[in-house]
Order: sequence, then structure tokens, then C-alpha cells
Amino acid sequence: MADDFLDTLENVIRSRKGGDPDTSYVAKLFTKGRAKIAQKLGEEATETVIAAIRDNRAEITSEAADLIFHLLVLLADADVPLDEVRAELRRREGVSGIDEKAGRTN
Repeated sequence: MADDFLDTLENVIRSRKGGDPDTSYVAKLFTKGRAKIAQKLGEEATETVIAAIRDNRAEITSEAADLIFHLLVLLADADVPLDEVRAELRRREGVSGIDEKAGRTN
């Protein structure tokens, strides 16, 4: 797959594992652990929802960027490459959301 900015960002985030939490926000998140990373992701999701309800395009864009960024941090912490998420989305292509959800075992 062609390299895109999300790939670049994923690599930068992963490179911050074990970094100095005094100089890197991402390294600080990693040192706080997955629960804190997940909490931050939830906060960003909530802020994105609020921006959507307000119908504020600039705010939606900004909050969506924060949400995607923190999702990438969570994926890196869980050692789930973005390519695995892409593959899952491709697997679901052409499948009704209702059918896909009904076929889940978890």
C-alpha cells in the first residue's frame, strides 16, 4: 500500500514508545498505560460527538484529528498495526453492516 500521512504518523507514534515522557506527549501517554490511553480516546470521541451536535465544521475537523491521533496511540500500545485495521475494513467491504454485525462471534 502506498505510504500516506497516517502511515507516517503511525511510525512516529510507535517510535515514541520508551521515549522521554518529559519531552514527548505520546511517550507520556505510553508510560501512563493503556487505561489512560483508552480514557483519552473516549474523551476525544465525546468531544467529536459534541462538535457534531453543534454542527461546527472546523471543530468537527479538529476533534476528529484528535480522535484519530489517539486511536493510533491506542493501536500502537496494543501492537495492532493500522494495516490490520485497513484489512478488516476491506474484509467488510460490500457486506451489509447489519449482516456483518450479525456474523460476529463476540
